[in-house]
Amino acid sequence: MSTNEAPAVQQTSTPDEDEISLLDLLQVVVENLRLLVLGPLLVGLLALGISFAVTPTFTASTKFMPPQQQASGAASLLASLGALGGLAGAASGLKSPADQYIAFLKSRSVEDALIDRFKLTERYEEKLKDDTRKTLDTLVRASSGKDGLITVEVDDKDATFAADLANAHVEELGQLLKRLAVTEAQQRRVFFEKQLASAKDNLTKAEQTLKSSGVNSDTLKSDPKAAVEGLARLKASITAQEIKLASMRGYLSESAPDFKQAQTELGAMRAQLSRAEEQQPASAAAGGDYIAKYRDFKYQETLYELFAKQYEIARVDESREGAVIQVVDVALPPERKSKPKKALIAAVAVLASGFALLLFVFVRHALRGAAVDPETAEKLTKLQKTWAKAIGRK
Repeated sequence: MSTNEAPAVQQTSTPDEDEISLLDLLQVVVENLRLLVLGPLLVGLLALGISFAVTPTFTASTKFMPPQQQASGAASLLASLGALGGLAGAASGLKSPADQYIAFLKSRSVEDALIDRFKLTERYEEKLKDDTRKTLDTLVRASSGKDGLITVEVDDKDATFAADLANAHVEELGQLLKRLAVTEAQQRRVFFEKQLASAKDNLTKAEQTLKSSGVNSDTLKSDPKAAVEGLARLKASITAQEIKLASMRGYLSESAPDFKQAQTELGAMRAQLSRAEEQQPASAAAGGDYIAKYRDFKYQETLYELFAKQYEIARVDESREGAVIQVVDVALPPERKSKPKKALIAAVAVLASGFALLLFVFVRHALRGAAVDPETAEKLTKLQKTWAKAIGRK
């Protein structure tokens, strides 16, 4: 019986021999303590020494406040005229001005101007301008904070150049904004400038047509002339009201009270025009032709006056708010380098090398233990042969 029970005892003890306890791992660490301590320290010192040889990078930053959206001084006049305010309002309003200005900073127009100004293609040793833009994107960062200010940071090996390039971003952004209509006042100014030019051309044509009618202009300087002027102004007001309704459809529903009120006003104006045309007395052929031409002339003249007033108000508002970039902090050459961060590099090197050495120690211990077991040694030999065959060695 004793001879039969012995193998059973050996079989039950085999799994316990294969287990790796925490004490075994601690023993491995203690045996290789010198390697695990001195190795990471040497790697950290080596990384620290290399960091001293790396060319330092300086980061210069500038902070500015983008153009602010202000209340328009044209609101009172638009309300009194009741005509062109809606069209101007539809063209205004920015959801995120700060993000838009950051997009302007990263636009190709600004980047190309900076590349040509500082000859960045040669400085960054790039062959193509497109590659220079990509390099510039990696060295320049633009961000906006909750305070509404935009910060531009530039990295470069030269502290003075980094400051100059950061300030140049703000300067080139200002040049770009001069060509764009960004603020509400600028958009109104551009719109009314186009309308004013068109109205001026139409007024000139109407005036030439009136002069070519062959009727003496003194014939309608009495009551008929006053009637024609009133009719022409009424038509111009109707045209302006139609423009307002067309613009209001872009941001109001037809059930909105303001939209319904504008429709009611337009209907009243059209009814008034119909009554005025019915009450106008019939004239002779020549006089009637002159009246029609004179009416068209006064119509174009009234439109021109409306647009001229709106254009001047938009210019005043633009000069008041404008696309003025207010620099809060001018970029100065930084006194301290931002990269490389020597302490961080050394710490990371110590931790990474320590983990790698610890893993190496455990793997080496496992391989040594496996070599003692004949069955495991056979598996390792087979694995080595298979690996050699896989990489093409016999």
